[in-house]
Amino acid sequence: MSKKIEADDSVTKRVISRIVPTHRLLEGGGFPVRRPAALGRLTDPFLLLDEMGPVDWPPGGAIGAPSHPHRGFETVTYLLQGSIQHEDSAGNSGLMQPGDVQWMTAGRGVIHSEMPPPDFLESGGLMHGFQIWVNLPAEKKMMQPRYQDVPRQDIPVVESDDGFVKVVVVAGKSLGVSAVIDTVIPITFLHISILPGGTLTQSLEHGLNGLVFCFGGALIVGEENSRQEVLDGEMAILSNGEKISFSVSKNADEGAELLLLAGQPLGEPIARYGPFVMNTEEEIQQAFIDFQSGNFA
Repeated sequence: MSKKIEADDSVTKRVISRIVPTHRLLEGGGFPVRRPAALGRLTDPFLLLDEMGPVDWPPGGAIGAPSHPHRGFETVTYLLQGSIQHEDSAGNSGLMQPGDVQWMTAGRGVIHSEMPPPDFLESGGLMHGFQIWVNLPAEKKMMQPRYQDVPRQDIPVVESDDGFVKVVVVAGKSLGVSAVIDTVIPITFLHISILPGGTLTQSLEHGLNGLVFCFGGALIVGEENSRQEVLDGEMAILSNGEKISFSVSKNADEGAELLLLAGQPLGEPIARYGPFVMNTEEEIQQAFIDFQSGNFA
């Protein structure tokens, strides 16, 4: 005799615990970004989330980030439109195109630049993307720097059976598909696109801090009585749990675009000054000494 399988009511569903507004400012050499208000304990290990643009540069007007140092964390660049030429003090260089990801682990120190390539600078065009800063645990802050330059064609993309949801799996796992990028600590980084009438229920390991950044349309987060709307330019911090649901009203005029980030909180002291993120003020001072004396990569 077959047994009917019941839904597991013991699974904890995440909801929104707080919605954080964003503000616009100029970063690097003067390019515009949209940034949520200060990230902190509830977003640990994520230190910063910048939406770069979108900005339509005129010919000769594109701006990037000239040479600057980093130590103690990782920078993750995800480009949606435009192109970026990156170079660093260890001799690495490359050209990022739409859909590409660069996961740079600064570790003990690196100096790099992110600039528009000559052809883009000459022609101008639309630039849009994201840069995320991910903290490193104390025992990894002085690790050897490393790069993972992953072109668009190598990044897994999966769709729901009904075709209403598409997920770019930068890190972690979604809809049974795993990312190719190796992370120092457990990280989920998903770019999710949902058409009107679409729904995605995403698993997230219990204990990970989770946040959602909406950068297009109106997103519904949660189920039934816990449903809340997150609008373009808002960041939602999620409660703890094992699953989170996203949807877009079938009556919406457009779909929604979002980033879902989740990571293991480090729970360690943070000493931060500009491009250096360490655990103590003494380590920050040492970072300046090492940088000024040429001891970065």
